[in-house]
Amino acid sequence: MAASGTDRAQQQIDEIEALSSIYGDDWCVVDEDEKIYCIKISDSLDQPKWTLCLQVILPPGYPTAEPPIYQLNAPWLRGQDYTELANSLEEIYLQNLGESILYLWVEKIREVLVEKAQSSDPEPDIKKTTEEVDEGDEDDFLLDYQPIQENQIKMLNYMTSESQEDEELPPIHHGNPITDRRSTFQAHLAPVVTTRQVKRVLDKLYENKKIASATHNIYAYRIYCEDKQTFLQDCEDDGETAAGGRLLHLMQILNAHNVLVVVSRWYGGILLGPDRFKHINNCARNVLVEYNYVPSTEESSRQAGKSKKIRKDNKKRTEH
Repeated sequence: MAASGTDRAQQQIDEIEALSSIYGDDWCVVDEDEKIYCIKISDSLDQPKWTLCLQVILPPGYPTAEPPIYQLNAPWLRGQDYTELANSLEEIYLQNLGESILYLWVEKIREVLVEKAQSSDPEPDIKKTTEEVDEGDEDDFLLDYQPIQENQIKMLNYMTSESQEDEELPPIHHGNPITDRRSTFQAHLAPVVTTRQVKRVLDKLYENKKIASATHNIYAYRIYCEDKQTFLQDCEDDGETAAGGRLLHLMQILNAHNVLVVVSRWYGGILLGPDRFKHINNCARNVLVEYNYVPSTEESSRQAGKSKKIRKDNKKRTEH
């Protein structure tokens, strides 16, 4: 007989109590009502070299009918490392359908971290991505943002350089950073009309140590192809699941095109939950508005007001 909602709720309670007892201070309740939890996992209790934070959301159907929703957070975790670890967790779920699996997940992650510590892999360089930025260091950390009206945008020396490539490096602009609970988000924008320009901009951005050390560099671009009357577009999550798709969707809604937007996130050690997507999209929208790729909220309201007035005037004329 299938487990009832009450049975599943009790199974969740029992599992959470057990995990809290096993892992002590490393186990954290983020939101009891929403069933959001996280656990800090490291390769060693004494002098950890490799650390990762596993965040899980337990849906009503877990464990018998639905898997946990999870997110892996670590400044060093990206690319192939992320994919391999995520595949391992999903394989564990499939091998233990209907059972409580969080303990198995935690120990699998710990096993991976121990292997990395014992291998020749260099220790992760995460000083800047796991510490709160000191007030005195803030100007250096945030990539030289200046309001556009002052016409003093400092672009990290991103000047068009002489190159053998036929594609010119577009100008790269940086938006106003957003900081929330020690995580910092900043958008970067460049006009692009070819995929080669997209690659050149990304390569140039990653030359900057601060951007390269970001926990995630999420990006999306849209290029309008006039000859085919279609859009060439793509996106990248860089380990922040679904963030690239959300960013691209925002650009589609705003009808922003011939532009690349990259949003860097420096994780500050505190989980933001869904708020991180809000900050990513807000950063992106702000820089798109600032550089006139989309109208501002005030302009949109004025345009909507003008359209409404025109419709009213036309209606009056037809009535008379």
